[in-house]
Amino acid sequence: MIASDLRSGIERLGDMIAAAKTIVPFTGAGISTECGIPDFRSPGGLWSRNRPIPFDEFIASQEARDESWRRRFAMEPTFAAAKPGRGHRALAALHRAGKVPAVITQNIDNLHQASGFASDHVVELHGNTTYARCVGCGQSYALDWVKQRFDAEGAAPDCTVCAEPVKTATISFGQAMPEDEMRRATELSQHCDLFIAIGSSLVVWPAAGFPMMAKNCGARLVIINREPTDQDDIADLVIRDDICETLGPFVGN
Repeated sequence: MIASDLRSGIERLGDMIAAAKTIVPFTGAGISTECGIPDFRSPGGLWSRNRPIPFDEFIASQEARDESWRRRFAMEPTFAAAKPGRGHRALAALHRAGKVPAVITQNIDNLHQASGFASDHVVELHGNTTYARCVGCGQSYALDWVKQRFDAEGAAPDCTVCAEPVKTATISFGQAMPEDEMRRATELSQHCDLFIAIGSSLVVWPAAGFPMMAKNCGARLVIINREPTDQDDIADLVIRDDICETLGPFVGN
């Protein structure tokens, strides 16, 4: 059912939230655009200006690693300045109220944690760009450490433990999805009674399979996204309006 207008959509969503015992939000880039984080995938987004660097290319080429880190450092002021928006704060309020056990996200911006979710309650399917990790042994590094080494040596550094490449703790094209996070997202999707997909185009698989999984396991499905998605026809409620205006009434005090 597509909401006829924003007000009726919010009222219907409020009724569904009130009736639900366990709500699982699934968030994409649309929830963070209010915060100044650009949408990578949309026309005019970063990927339309810079070709994504696949994982195998990152591993094989020092030049690709250097370019990848140059891009990340160029984005640092944007990520550093971003604060949680109304959408993030609304989900955090539902989390504090005991309605939301955890949030599943495709985003890498750390804004759910900044809004009040503990890291253990944020299932990051595509990783996190606010720190770095060795692709070999998994050793974590602060971005400041990478920047200092990059500036001093003129090249992306390798791990001090195993000498393998260090990259942002995100999932690149061609890189395996994180097993623990996929398992956790599966469990959450299978055991909720309301699943809310927010700001996701639902075209990136396997992540896009979770709304359908929840629906098939008996949950009601809500999709909040400005543009139509391929799963609108199975949703119990579709709100094609501004995400922050839609979720703003649920921020609470």
